[in-house]
Amino acid sequence: MARNRYMVVLVLLTFFVISLLTNILGPIVPDIINSFDVSLTAAGFLIFSFFIAYGVLSIPAGFLVERFTEKPVMICAFVAATLGSISFALFPKYEVAVVSLFVIGAGMAILQVAINPLLRVSGGEEHFAFNEVLAQLLFGTASFISPHIYSYLVLNLRHGSQVSGPLLSMLREVTPDTLPWVSLYWIFAAIALVMVIVVCVSRFPQVERTSEEQTGTWKMYASLARRKFVWLYFLAIFAYVGCEQGSANWLSQFLSQYHHFDPHTVGARAVSWFWGLMTSGCLAGVLLLKIFDSRRILIGASVGAILCLSLALFGSDGISVVAFPLVGLFASVMWPILISLGLNSVAEYHGSFAGILVTGIMGGAVVPAIIGQIGDHFGLRNGLLLLYATFGFVFSVGLWAKPLVNNATVRLKKTDAQTAV
Repeated sequence: MARNRYMVVLVLLTFFVISLLTNILGPIVPDIINSFDVSLTAAGFLIFSFFIAYGVLSIPAGFLVERFTEKPVMICAFVAATLGSISFALFPKYEVAVVSLFVIGAGMAILQVAINPLLRVSGGEEHFAFNEVLAQLLFGTASFISPHIYSYLVLNLRHGSQVSGPLLSMLREVTPDTLPWVSLYWIFAAIALVMVIVVCVSRFPQVERTSEEQTGTWKMYASLARRKFVWLYFLAIFAYVGCEQGSANWLSQFLSQYHHFDPHTVGARAVSWFWGLMTSGCLAGVLLLKIFDSRRILIGASVGAILCLSLALFGSDGISVVAFPLVGLFASVMWPILISLGLNSVAEYHGSFAGILVTGIMGGAVVPAIIGQIGDHFGLRNGLLLLYATFGFVFSVGLWAKPLVNNATVRLKKTDAQTAV
C-alpha cells in the first residue's frame, strides 16, 4: 500500500493531543488542593480516576476497534474528551472533576489502542519504527509544552493581571476569577472538538492487522494468564507507570510544600523539564541500546532514578528542583525496554500479551493515589518513599528477565559475523 502522509500526520497530531491532555495533571495538583480545599488523598483520587480508565478500557478498546474500525472509534474518543473537558470547565467542582477526568482518560485510552496499527499501515511497515520514535518525540514535546500553557493562562488570568488579548478576554468571560487554571479545560475542549471535525472529514485507509496486532480471543488471554512471567511483566509495567506518574504528579506539590516554590512558575517549569528530559532520554536510549544489553541499561537507569529521587526528597531546595526532573531522564528508557523484554519473552499471542501489558498503565492510577493517602497521614515526603519500591521492582526485571531474543547490539552483530565465518 502507498504511504498516506496525511494520515501519518493525523496520527502524530493525535499523539500530541493525547499527551497535552494527559500530562497536565502534575502542574495542577497544587491548584486542585488549594481551590477545592481537599486532602492529598482526594487529589490523588483525581489522578486515579483518569488513569484507571486505561486499566478498564485498554483490552475492550481493542475489541471495539476490530468491530467498528478506527475512524468511528477515534471520533467517539475525541467526543468523550470534548464532553469531559467542557463539563469540568462549566462546573468546576471536585465531584465533577472525578467523572470528567475518567471520561477524558477513557477517550485517551481508546485512542492509544486505535492509532498504532493505523500508523503502521499509513506510514508503511518499513518506516514504522521511525514513525513510532517520531510519535514519542511529539508526545514528549506536548508534555513539555502543556505546563507552559498552564503557567501562561494562570499568571495572565488571575486577579490583577493587566495582560489582555482576544483569547484571554474570552477566557475571562467563562472562567471564575478564583480558578484561573480551569481555563485549561476550555482550551482542551476546543482542541478535542477540532480533532472530532478533522477525523470526521478524513479518509481512513483499510487496516489489516498482523497477528501481533490482533486483540486475540479470551482463550488466548486465559493461556497467557497461566504463565507466571506474564504477571511479572504486568506488574513491571504497573510499577513503571506508577513511578512516572507518581513522580510527575506530586513533583510540583512537593516543591511547594517543602521548599515553598511557586507551583505556577517554578513547579510548572520543573514538571515541564521532567517530561522534556524524558523525551531527550529516549534519544540517548536509542544509542545505548545499540551498545549494551537492554537488561543492563534497565539496571543502570533504575539505580540512576533512585539516586536522583533520593536527592530530590532529601536534598536542599536547589538540589531538589534539579533532581526531580532528572528522575524523568533515567525513567525515559524503562517503558520501551520493559515492553520489548516482555514481548520478546513469548513466542505467540503477542497482540493479546500487549493488551495485558498496556492494562498495566493503571499503575499510574493506583500509585499516585496511595502516595496521597500516605502523605495525608505521614507527610508527602514519606508518601513518595513508595517510589523506592516501584523503581526497585523495575530494577529487578533486569536481574530475572530471560527474553527469547536479546536486543541487537554492535557487539552481538560482531559475534554473529565471526560465528558465521
